[in-house]
Amino acid sequence: MSQYSNNYLLVPIPEYPILDCAPNKNIKIVVLGGSGVGKTALVVRFLTKRFIGDYEANAGALYSRKVTIDGEQISLQVQDTPYVSMEDDTDSISCQEQINRSIYWADGYVFVFSITDYNSFHVIRPLYQHLRKIHPNTKIPLLLVGNKADLLRARQVAPDEGLLLANELGGFYAEVSAREHYEGVYSAFYQLCQDVGKVIFSCNGEKRKGLHLGRPRSPNMQELKRRFKQVLSSKVKATTTL
Repeated sequence: MSQYSNNYLLVPIPEYPILDCAPNKNIKIVVLGGSGVGKTALVVRFLTKRFIGDYEANAGALYSRKVTIDGEQISLQVQDTPYVSMEDDTDSISCQEQINRSIYWADGYVFVFSITDYNSFHVIRPLYQHLRKIHPNTKIPLLLVGNKADLLRARQVAPDEGLLLANELGGFYAEVSAREHYEGVYSAFYQLCQDVGKVIFSCNGEKRKGLHLGRPRSPNMQELKRRFKQVLSSKVKATTTL
């Protein structure tokens, strides 16, 4: 498996293709799921190797970096999203317009639930059905992630349930801990990137033609640094109070 470079800072997505990447070698992934399942923690763990347990409310940040997939340098774009919720007394979900735009924009999909919260698992199937309304006839590279695997005593979703659902949705399943296991998170995202690459690139190296919406706006480095400082500052204050 190819490794990342030593630079783990998140960088804003450029307006034009990165010059030292092969033309049109861009992979766009969106991370979706319910509230409190660890979507942002997974994205940050994958892209930076870091784990920070507390985050401010997610506004849907878009990040990118250059990665090497099967010997080729790729411009990888990862879209974090606000949480998806179930509508009262129904099996339907409520999605913000930003989430719909992200689903339409992406090439590959990460569905996240917490193994300690069965309600977050219950969201996944209607979320996939919603995705299929947007992409009814497209092959969809999909990763289903059961996060918080370090909290086994609080488990509410059995491993077999995650595996069966992933098979039903046509994706693959990974049970990981964003808190404790970087390797598991990296391996799952890397496999999804490989699957996406196989679907969207032709033998001529040209990307498939799609009707994607314009990408969401990416955060700048100052905003990213501000978020990290905010989290670290709150932890220091908590320790001082104790």
